Amino acid sequence: MAVSRDAVLSALQGVIDPELKRSVVELDMVRDVRVDGADVSVTIALTVPGCPLRASFEEQVEEALRPVEGIRSVALDFDVLSPEERQALTVKLRGEVAERSPGVSVDAGTRVIAVASGKGGVGKSSLTANLAAAFSQLGHATGVLDADVYGYSIPTMLGISQRPIAVDKMIVPPVRGDLKVMSIGFFLDENSPVMWRGPMLHRALEQFLSDVHWGELDTLVVDMPPGTGDVAISLGQLLPRAEAVVVTTPHRAAQQVAVRAAQMARKTNMRLLGVVENMSFQVGTGEELFGSGGGDALAEEVEAPLLGRIPFDPKLAAYADEGEPIVLAEPEAEVSQAIMALAEAIAATKREQGVGIVKPLPLLSA
Repeated sequence: MAVSRDAVLSALQGVIDPELKRSVVELDMVRDVRVDGADVSVTIALTVPGCPLRASFEEQVEEALRPVEGIRSVALDFDVLSPEERQALTVKLRGEVAERSPGVSVDAGTRVIAVASGKGGVGKSSLTANLAAAFSQLGHATGVLDADVYGYSIPTMLGISQRPIAVDKMIVPPVRGDLKVMSIGFFLDENSPVMWRGPMLHRALEQFLSDVHWGELDTLVVDMPPGTGDVAISLGQLLPRAEAVVVTTPHRAAQQVAVRAAQMARKTNMRLLGVVENMSFQVGTGEELFGSGGGDALAEEVEAPLLGRIPFDPKLAAYADEGEPIVLAEPEAEVSQAIMALAEAIAATKREQGVGIVKPLPLLSA
């Protein structure tokens, strides 16, 4: 039985670009299909030369064409999209809008969860990375925005080393499994400090939200910087639909500082979903290493529910150093179960949109 070109193209519908999450046929990335009896050759045009995810295409093409009757061998070649093809791809992905439109391009149906803290060292970033992985495990199309521009660590915790890809004027975020990730760390040399003033930070965050192709996300988890500075204010302006989760430890000093993060969320008219007490007790023993009662006290003071208590497990940090969320590496671990329960508790809350900053924040004169 002769192999038809249409049968090959139909099978290639199942080959998905790992970053764009769309079929290569739908995105017009199949440059050429040739059939010579039982031998088939396919050429796929990549977004950039030296794409780090070529191996994924090779595996997917082989798997997609294996069931097609009559094929004896498959040869796969790669090319690169021309400038005109890249522009057409941008138009297709943005729904016929090639130029960046004002405002935030995150879809109105995307739930934005801002993970905040009053101070550093409470495990906010590691909790963010694992919470995003937990949402993905629940079946949510999930993105992670590392907005902690001075202490960016999400790429390390998720094991992502590739940089974002620019397609025309659109930025395609790197992926980690089903997670889409964007961080200032992708644009800097290793461990370089960010020495920017407020307006530059605001513009960087605006680009992350409007120039980045997030696609159709169910949930965008934002790792907020600790405190109540420029970045927190900018995110309040740029993410009027955001809902905030404030992280504290049981220690009273951390709880008192976390109150300010909760107040900041409300001043920027984010909805305060609730409080998370991190490092509540040692796994296995139940020993309270960092005091007790901080989560309850914070929840009472800000009049928001305590969404969960996450135990302290040294393995969480060890996995983070290896670029692996513990909820994926050891889903049965006590801390993994607690984070999954937290994700489920957040998902179960009724979504209510905020309205952004509706009046200028007070300024202090010198």
